[in-house]
Amino acid sequence: MDSSRITIRPFKLSDIDDFMMWASDEKVVRFSRMNPFTSKDDGEFICKGDMGYGLASQYWGQGIATMAVKMALSSVFLEFPHMERLQALVEKENYGSQRVLEKCGFLKEGLMRKYLVLKGKTLDVVCFSFLSTDSVPDL
Repeated sequence: MDSSRITIRPFKLSDIDDFMMWASDEKVVRFSRMNPFTSKDDGEFICKGDMGYGLASQYWGQGIATMAVKMALSSVFLEFPHMERLQALVEKENYGSQRVLEKCGFLKEGLMRKYLVLKGKTLDVVCFSFLSTDSVPDL
């Protein structure tokens, strides 16, 4: 997998207008757990972050998601030193995404039953976490 095809960088204050363009758009966030941001102050950081990713199906199985997650892990705790925990919630049946997180060193914490309603169905999700004290895997 060639990591030069992927660019990951933390948001900068100068990105706030671009960030607000998609984070305040109900069409964009409707399939995520977050609500649309209504002001720039909504983006205030806390000690925990959530990780999510998506990839077109024709690219599955090529290591792209795994590489992108490893790249994010290698910088997220350096760029956000106040962050102690990064978590990811994965639908119980999404074994491919669970495997990506496991390959990247995330710890499976457990099953949260009937946790999420998506497309009219109540779903079980598996919670994974990566702490700032965990060892970041090599790229």
